[in-house]
Amino acid sequence: MLVSCHSGGGQAAKAPSQETPTSGTINISVDESFRPVIDSQIKVFESSFPNAIIVPHYKPEAQCLRDLATDSTRMIIVTRGLSDQEQKFYQDSFYLTPQEQPLAYDAIAVIVNNQSKDSIFEISDIRRLLDGTDTHLQPVMDGVSATSTVRYAIDSILQGKPLGKNVTAARSSEEVIKYVANNPRAVGFVGVLWIGDQDDPNHSNFLKEVNIAGVRCTSCLGPTYVKPYQANIALKRYPLVRRLYYVLKENFSGVGSNFANFLQFERGQLIFSKAYLWPTKMSFQVRDTQISN
Repeated sequence: MLVSCHSGGGQAAKAPSQETPTSGTINISVDESFRPVIDSQIKVFESSFPNAIIVPHYKPEAQCLRDLATDSTRMIIVTRGLSDQEQKFYQDSFYLTPQEQPLAYDAIAVIVNNQSKDSIFEISDIRRLLDGTDTHLQPVMDGVSATSTVRYAIDSILQGKPLGKNVTAARSSEEVIKYVANNPRAVGFVGVLWIGDQDDPNHSNFLKEVNIAGVRCTSCLGPTYVKPYQANIALKRYPLVRRLYYVLKENFSGVGSNFANFLQFERGQLIFSKAYLWPTKMSFQVRDTQISN
């Protein structure tokens, strides 16, 4: 169906009239689980370039990837790059190769009700929970299809197997947190940026209602359970980690190219860091410290 949209001959993406890197409007589709940090990125970018307007559309990841195949969407922000087949589609249909780069590492946090006695998990425990083998707890995700969290669970945790019928679908990451807060048997899966910043009043309120569970570190010596803190993401101690990418379908120097550069350089990378993601483009040091009485 995508190919038929361009069956009369593909057209390369052309610069809208009078658009420059610092002036113009671009629509972007963004994985909805990254709304807080992308809202922050856009706010700072537009304050620096008042004539450059970013219009974000927050959607499930699969819909973002479909949007990129339309003329109205030149940029998406998702948790995977394009496959070889998808790259070929854009080369054949739009006569360009989309640019893509990883921007940051995100972790899938496992959250439980404050009353839950389950506070640590093996990867095998999570796998049994998601495939329906273990029914004593109630897993909840931001949907049962199309979202990046669901895709990660199926591809990386279940290794291609489908989710069990016991998995509950919430409408958003925020709804996952609320569901876990109200159900003692619930175990939720959300991006760490929704609960990582303890200086954010919303995050502090969330952490009064739920606990972040520890997951078995597969690279540590001995039975060590870690939480999705930045140092554990950076040192690959926390096992449930994914990358965040931008994909840009723009063969001219426009607002999209400027925004992509902004996300990769100092200010954009610092914003990712403030959101408790681990930036991919800047060098940060993790140091051991000792606290003495």
